Amino acid sequence: MGEHHDHAHTNNKKILFISFLIITAYMIVEAVGGFLTNSLALLSDAGHMFSDAMSLGIALLAFVIGEKAVSKSKTFGHKRFEILAATLNGLTLILISIIIFYEAIKRFSNPPAVATTGMLIVSTIGLVVNIVVAIIMFKGADTEGNLNMRGAFLHVISDMLGSIGAITAALLIMFFDWGWADPLASVIVAALVLRSGFFVTKESLHILMEGTPKHIKLDHVVEAMMDIPGVKGVHDVHIWTITSGLHALSAHVVVDGSKTIRETESLVHDIEHKLSELDIQHTTLQIESEDHLHDQSILCTIQVENTLGHHHHHHH
Repeated sequence: MGEHHDHAHTNNKKILFISFLIITAYMIVEAVGGFLTNSLALLSDAGHMFSDAMSLGIALLAFVIGEKAVSKSKTFGHKRFEILAATLNGLTLILISIIIFYEAIKRFSNPPAVATTGMLIVSTIGLVVNIVVAIIMFKGADTEGNLNMRGAFLHVISDMLGSIGAITAALLIMFFDWGWADPLASVIVAALVLRSGFFVTKESLHILMEGTPKHIKLDHVVEAMMDIPGVKGVHDVHIWTITSGLHALSAHVVVDGSKTIRETESLVHDIEHKLSELDIQHTTLQIESEDHLHDQSILCTIQVENTLGHHHHHHH
């Protein structure tokens, strides 16, 4: 697994870097184009491209920072940075979409003249650039497992729609003189930006709240652990995500009190093997005998009382 993961990792990084360069260069072209042609659709697409370049930049940074060694003060290393970056990126997207909506509303009542030929040329090049980047990403990067890569890929896809919107608006203004097509296209782009911003933020906040990974069902994991011969009970289960594709579990496992340490170790090994099949890579298990039973519930209810700065954990 380590081999494949490292390979995907360097690949992701290389592809991100190439995509980042292409998109940043094009974002500048589109912003200048939108400014010169007076097209809000182009400017909003450039805003979208900016968020794109930012999410790619953040993803790149996250890979670099995430590789930093584990230290005594950060025992998980800097792997969480990627999730913080994704949250920040999501919030920025929401902000950009609000700005575009605001601008578009002003333009609907009073559509300014737009230099359509320039707008058409710039948006067509934009579409080609996005298609190229999307193909590069889809072919070589891990867009399924990695939250940042997926965020970046989704951006590029919705960017393509933004360019198509700008092309359509330019044609409508050219042929039918429908000035409102330009703010309309920008509103559609803003809606796409808002949508991706919302989902990226929601997912990354779920991880920051130590939520159970979406594709892992707690009951299913507990059942799988209970099915292992020798396991008499499982409680105090926590499952959470450290960073994209790295999931952790801690639990108390009840076993027969007469087992030797060696037998217990082999049982722990069986449990870890089973959990790795369920995509949980990092496990901490506390082994207890039946007479230690202090709590039967699968979930642990911790109440932290602060008396003179001392913390007591009570299990109910």
